[in-house]
Amino acid sequence: MYVLYKSLILGVAAAIQGIAMTFFLFPHFIPSGGAASLAVLFNYLLDTPYSVTLWVLNASLLLAAAKWLGKSSVIWTLFCVTVTSFTIDSLTPLVLEPLNPVLLDLLFGSVVFGIGVGILFRMGASSGGMDILALIISKAKGYAPGRTLFYINGSLLLLTGIVVDWKVIVYAVICQMIGTRIIDFIYKLEFNFKLAQKLH
Repeated sequence: MYVLYKSLILGVAAAIQGIAMTFFLFPHFIPSGGAASLAVLFNYLLDTPYSVTLWVLNASLLLAAAKWLGKSSVIWTLFCVTVTSFTIDSLTPLVLEPLNPVLLDLLFGSVVFGIGVGILFRMGASSGGMDILALIISKAKGYAPGRTLFYINGSLLLLTGIVVDWKVIVYAVICQMIGTRIIDFIYKLEFNFKLAQKLH
């Protein structure tokens, strides 16, 4: 039952992350973080599907970071990465154009993305990519994972903005500022529900 419940919660959280990226952020080429920045770059330059870049990059980072994260964390993170990539791959054909003006999609996407990743972090899992490094650092140093993630992603966001459009830098930074605050808020929440306590 433990595995089933945890799989359900992490699967939903990973899908939420994928929905935020697919419907609100990627249509405007707004990366939600470092791994997403590379996905946007590859899609913009080579028309590589977002899901492919994200999955390959995340799987590689997971293998490299396995000794820090531990076997269980690697398996759960790979599960989350797969769900997110599957969600993006399945929903992308439905998004022919942005749903809303860029600022509105940016707001919605940042909040929804932060909720999804925040749940993953709170459950001791990761959404992959640079989040892996943020989770390692937060465990080792006790830093807030959202703030750590913000600094790690800065250079990749800058590169994406230079290649795609300078406005992407502004949008991506706003996305990070909103998203990481949502992540830290959820991460620090005290859950009183017995189910949540069992799954942590």
